[in-house]
Amino acid sequence: MAKVELRNYSKAQTPIGTLLRLFRYFKHCRPILIAAVITILVYSAATIGASYVMRPLVDLLEGSALGVSETYSKYIALIIGLAALYILSAVTNYLLNLLMLKCSTVIMCQLRTELFDKMQRLPISYLDQHTNGSLMSYFTNDIEATNELLQHSITQLLISVTSLIGTVFMMLVLSMKLFAMMVALAGIVVVVVRITTKISGRSYRAQQKNAARVNGYMEEMISGQHDIKVFTHENKVMSDFDLINEDLYHTSTTATTATSVIGPILNNLSHIFYALTCAIGVLWLTGEGAGGILIAFLQYIRNFANRVSQISEQFNSIMLALAGAERIFGVLDSKDEIDEGTVRLEQRGREYDWIMEDGTVVPLKGDVRFHNVDFSYIEGKPVLKDLSLYAKPGQKIAFVGSTGAGKTTITNLINRFYDIQAGVITYDGIDVREIRKHDLRSSLGIVLQDTHLFTGTVMENIRYGKLDATDEDCIRAAKIANAHYFISHLPQGYDTILYSDGANLSQGQRQLLAIARAAVSEAPVLILDEATSSVDTRTEKLIEKGLDALMKGRTVFVIAHRLSTVRNADAIIVLEQGKVIERGNHDELLKQKGKYYQLYTNMIELS
Repeated sequence: MAKVELRNYSKAQTPIGTLLRLFRYFKHCRPILIAAVITILVYSAATIGASYVMRPLVDLLEGSALGVSETYSKYIALIIGLAALYILSAVTNYLLNLLMLKCSTVIMCQLRTELFDKMQRLPISYLDQHTNGSLMSYFTNDIEATNELLQHSITQLLISVTSLIGTVFMMLVLSMKLFAMMVALAGIVVVVVRITTKISGRSYRAQQKNAARVNGYMEEMISGQHDIKVFTHENKVMSDFDLINEDLYHTSTTATTATSVIGPILNNLSHIFYALTCAIGVLWLTGEGAGGILIAFLQYIRNFANRVSQISEQFNSIMLALAGAERIFGVLDSKDEIDEGTVRLEQRGREYDWIMEDGTVVPLKGDVRFHNVDFSYIEGKPVLKDLSLYAKPGQKIAFVGSTGAGKTTITNLINRFYDIQAGVITYDGIDVREIRKHDLRSSLGIVLQDTHLFTGTVMENIRYGKLDATDEDCIRAAKIANAHYFISHLPQGYDTILYSDGANLSQGQRQLLAIARAAVSEAPVLILDEATSSVDTRTEKLIEKGLDALMKGRTVFVIAHRLSTVRNADAIIVLEQGKVIERGNHDELLKQKGKYYQLYTNMIELS
């Protein structure tokens, strides 16, 4: 099943509000923007001036009191001036596009940085509610759409708006009567643009949301191709994809249709305006120079229509980009992971201390306790209920129980990936909510059931557990995890490049590297969540020997379905429906002949 895509926006933003917020990013390229604005003004002045030159040209052709030679000289001068204005507009247009390209690159770099940084600060609950594909959609679809807006659409928008203002001013200068008629006709344009903008704005927001759903579903299905083929669910997967792809098709069609009709409508309206101005202008304008005024005014009508048409043509990319930018700002406005902790961790050689806010030093021993803890991922559906348990320093605590009993949840709460609704969790007598999350998690070494390896060498992946670890530290950790042997037989040994989440290694080998990563961290508390679930029995025994050395003197939490791996635990905690129902060592629990006894004997019967 695909994860449900949830909107985490604090509130829906209007297209204008989103655009204004996007404009604030121009502060990161202020010198370039100033140069671009100057270029726009020069370009607009050149194009507006070129249209105005038509007035003296027409007046000159209608008749002049000047002599033939003077008329010819003035005509040549006007033609040269007109050519110069067109050349100036072409040069400034090129410079403007170059400047906006540089500026958009700077802004996109800043946006990507902010978005990626935000992803690091979002709570685990946010990431759980979104598929990887939908999260990647922010960095691909939405960022690219926004880049198109900044690089091209905004350039044309600024040119068109500036030229429109200049054109309106020149219309006022030429003829108030004709301008009054244009105002009435322009009202029709405003109504058309307003209606289509409202429709396309909604549609483009829906389009970006559905695009994220499609990306998320594809990413999930591609990563799960092995299971899809094993269970022969190709047809089911395809039918589900067709449904969400159909939603994307409909929203994209609606959005594109709404914006595409603007161009033809405005183009036809411009022809009507042009014809009406010709007919009415001939009747209204009389006297000397009337022809030049009318021709120049008609030029400005053409300019006005062209600029409005250019704006309408940009509506597709503008509305798409604004929808993408709105989604990006929605993520940036999401609440960060809350960290009100003040207690910090300090290392002295191989020893660790908690440093309280008042300077008090508390040695880190690894004493972890749950006091009447209530927790639920979804309100009204409790996972842990009035849970109390303890792990003394140096103890190996094993959690067993059926799926959904709350085993992994307990380790997530120790990490503070989630916060509890009631009760207290203490670490060496300190409420974990008082410890800074970075310091809390630095004290914990974790091996998860699902191992994630990064693109890079084997050595770099082991060093991920402790970035300042030396090569010797990493090799020693690999030997503890019994990974050194297979690493030594890889083509380039520790320098072998891993790719696609370690696809060139077996599942067992990836798990061994994860254990080596935990070993190199030298964390005083270890959490092993099905750490040996993906290795064979022989490898499991080798790992257990290494883990015994690794766990010496450390508090260890173990989650395992193989009960054979928890027999040597100091305490085995049996969970059922979020509650502790049994606690004791292996022999004690067998004597009780309770839930653990049933689980253990069933395992023996099945072996």
